[in-house]
Amino acid sequence: MMISEKVNQALNKQITNEFYSAHVYLAMACMFDGKGLKLLAKAFRKQTEEEREHAYKILDYVLEQGGEVKIEALPEPPAEYPTVLAALEAALEHEKLVTSQVHDLCALAAEEKDYATGHMLGWFVEEQVEEVASMQQLVDVAKMCGNALLQLEAYMIHHGS
Repeated sequence: MMISEKVNQALNKQITNEFYSAHVYLAMACMFDGKGLKLLAKAFRKQTEEEREHAYKILDYVLEQGGEVKIEALPEPPAEYPTVLAALEAALEHEKLVTSQVHDLCALAAEEKDYATGHMLGWFVEEQVEEVASMQQLVDVAKMCGNALLQLEAYMIHHGS
């Protein structure tokens, strides 16, 4: 095995975290769809697929390194939020949490002198900058729209897909 057991376990945990992110965003997409916000729902379904791709990217890396992949059970994601803005703010906080998780993995890779894993994680560091920024932008727009959710949908036509 090219990665340490400690790194292997941490990467397995992140695989679960990424699949959970997909779960969270799919639940949000369903909530948005139920409110008639079809374009916002579509954007969050797309985000669901991106999170799954992130999980697969780590999973494939672990396998390439001769590690063992352990798929863990996922907790149930929240299904409802009091408002659309609350859901979007929760998504932003979730992206900040994932950023913290990625940074912790980078620190572990450095501690273990695992430069290959550190290099692989560099992609995730850059991806999280983009994820947080785009979610922050969506929150900011939703705040400007207030209760005029059709304006948010209109924004999604030009910026959401």
